[in-house]
Amino acid sequence: MKFILLFCLLSIGLYAQENAYNLEESSNKLYNFAEFTATDKPELLIEEVLNSNLEFTPLTSDNHSIGFTSQSFWTRFKLFNPDSESKTYYLQTARPITDIADLYQISKNGIEKFSSGDQIPFNERQVEHRETIFKITLPANTTQQFYLHLASDGETINIPLDIYSEFDFWVMNYKQQLFLGLFYGLLFLAGVIYLFFYTSLKEKTFLYYGLYVFSIALMQGALDGLIFQYVFPKGGFINSRAVMIAALASNFFLLKYCEYFLKVKQRTPKIYSVFKGIYIFIAALFVMVFLSEKTLELTYPIANLNGLISLVFILATLFIIRYKKIKIDPYFSIGIFFLVIGLLGFVMNNLSLLPNNFYTLNSAKFGSGFEVIFLSLSMTNLIKRLRMEKEKSQVLALKKSEEISKLKTYFMSNMSHELRTPINAIMGIAENQLETNKSNTSRKNFEIIKNASLSLLSNVNDILDFEKIEKKELKLRSEEFNPSVVLNQISSNWKLEAEKKGLTYAFEMDYNIPTRVKGDKERFVQIINNILNNAIKFTIKGGVHLKLSCTQQPNDLSRFSFVVSDTGVGMSDDMKENMFDSFNQMKHDNKRQFGGIGLGMTIAKYLVELFNGTISIESSEGKGTKVFVELPLEVISKPKEESFLNVNQKDPLKVLVVEDNVMNQMIMRKLLGSSEHINFAVAQNGQEALEILKKDVYDVVLMDLQMPVMDGYEATKIIRSGTLGQVIGEIPIIAVTADAMQETRQRVLDIGMNDYMTKPVNKDLLMEKINYCCKPKLQIA
Repeated sequence: MKFILLFCLLSIGLYAQENAYNLEESSNKLYNFAEFTATDKPELLIEEVLNSNLEFTPLTSDNHSIGFTSQSFWTRFKLFNPDSESKTYYLQTARPITDIADLYQISKNGIEKFSSGDQIPFNERQVEHRETIFKITLPANTTQQFYLHLASDGETINIPLDIYSEFDFWVMNYKQQLFLGLFYGLLFLAGVIYLFFYTSLKEKTFLYYGLYVFSIALMQGALDGLIFQYVFPKGGFINSRAVMIAALASNFFLLKYCEYFLKVKQRTPKIYSVFKGIYIFIAALFVMVFLSEKTLELTYPIANLNGLISLVFILATLFIIRYKKIKIDPYFSIGIFFLVIGLLGFVMNNLSLLPNNFYTLNSAKFGSGFEVIFLSLSMTNLIKRLRMEKEKSQVLALKKSEEISKLKTYFMSNMSHELRTPINAIMGIAENQLETNKSNTSRKNFEIIKNASLSLLSNVNDILDFEKIEKKELKLRSEEFNPSVVLNQISSNWKLEAEKKGLTYAFEMDYNIPTRVKGDKERFVQIINNILNNAIKFTIKGGVHLKLSCTQQPNDLSRFSFVVSDTGVGMSDDMKENMFDSFNQMKHDNKRQFGGIGLGMTIAKYLVELFNGTISIESSEGKGTKVFVELPLEVISKPKEESFLNVNQKDPLKVLVVEDNVMNQMIMRKLLGSSEHINFAVAQNGQEALEILKKDVYDVVLMDLQMPVMDGYEATKIIRSGTLGQVIGEIPIIAVTADAMQETRQRVLDIGMNDYMTKPVNKDLLMEKINYCCKPKLQIA
């Protein structure tokens, strides 16, 4: 046997480089140098393969698909390292759910075996990774033969051969993790929210939809290897059947959700009988999963076909209901469309009817992601309908409200942050794509994602606050803050939103505004945001105007008087009377046009009353609206010497960021916002920075150089000229720029900037430079 093995190794060496994949060349694909063969003997040893007369045929694509099979497959290829030193690479192959994946590396020293697959404990894999990954070390100036053995219990087998350098592998891995994080975060958010609605409203549509979303997440988690990695790391009986269990569950819950949402039993009794037949068939498949290995093998193709049949009957139900002229929520139809396209691609790929590529392999994820967004919008409309139905019975409405209150208090207080995190990530990605993507189709899709995300996030926030209001648990906190900085920031944000709609926006602020007040900063911001949100939302053309005046009152109080006026749709007398009622918009037909669930002004009124203030409205239908708000705030008086020193060790540093790029602004907000010792405001350009400095005092300016309207160089020259006053003229300025040229550094120092740093910004270095520039003031204090 040893002699035969040695003979094989010598033979390999003679023609090694001729058909070997050169690791230093990226122009060719590894699959072009690989061959595969099938065998009915899963226990075949590598020595037997080397000595057998198995016929190998070339791979036909870079992700060769075998389809549903229980056969064993052997793939062979050679790797050539022409370099003078050994190299380490990562080979990505097979689907994460492949039962057996063994790689054999043949060299002069013998045969080395590396194991993967989900039928061995996770920690016994050569590379502890959710996918089928092998780490290959190839000695210098050598060509070595590799054999890959793959086997499954009937699931589809793919034979991708993707080889990466160590750096490229981890970059690829990071991108995958980001994509999966967004996908599973969206599913988790939708599933939790609608199960929460079910416990509150006892509407089974919410139950089956929530369970469907979770079953989709479980199925995709099993396909992606996450169930094996985190739930069943020892492998075993349940792990090998996790995909089929989750797939059958998602099929069942999707049908049940559609049955209840479309009211199939009442509207189409004949179709309902077919639904019941499919339920029975799914139950039979579920039993087959556990009967034997042979019946498990049969369930893979049958379950995929059953999934296609289920989608066909859902579509047939939609057409029949529409034929009967029964109205169906359009978001539901769009969501089902995306689901059908995604699952159709997934199933047809499993059946080898579609080629393997990024889109077909991830079609189920894309389809499920868009489907969840659109079905969530349709569920929002369902919430509206249910709410209106419940209002007919005040006793029942009160009971349901109490149930919602108890559940939200327990659940939302613990989960609100976790619910916001995934949707905020989705919004950030969507915003970035909208700024950079020029494709109209892609921009439209990302606009839908952004708006749907905003809707879900807004609803969660409003429901949380509304619950506290109903239970009289919403209380104000007391803290010191600078209202000028806060209001300028609010105004900047809404100015951008107004301009996106083609509206004009103006902000007038009283120059006598106090620099320090005591109150609840977060709720102060929320009041103004909710009012401006309504103004911009209900204004189609024209503009929005925010005006603030301050009046000094006895006992160190200042009355902040806001007037928010718009040229929007206005309100009738009846609408004005109900303006501050909860879920007000649901009582009017304009809900579909303007969105929201009608809690914003309810919350604003309650918060104003907590501040001991007043809020009133003037409006005429078709002529716009004015909202008047008065808030008394305690003014914090400072000793005279403090006004000269500007800051002390107890007060946070005030930083002005001058930056026109939105993404860079976001980065600076994250860096500065993480420190409780820093307050900051953002200016879009040098001209805006000068206007802000005229109104308020800052400790340091972080100045970008290349900006529209007025760049950082010109703004710095004006500041240093002294025309804005001695205090402003001496303010520390740090250049923060992407220009790393030495000439630029010297130029900014020559015109009077205190320091210079380049992008991307290092947080520790930024804080060090800020502290150094402000050190004299801190020492004096």
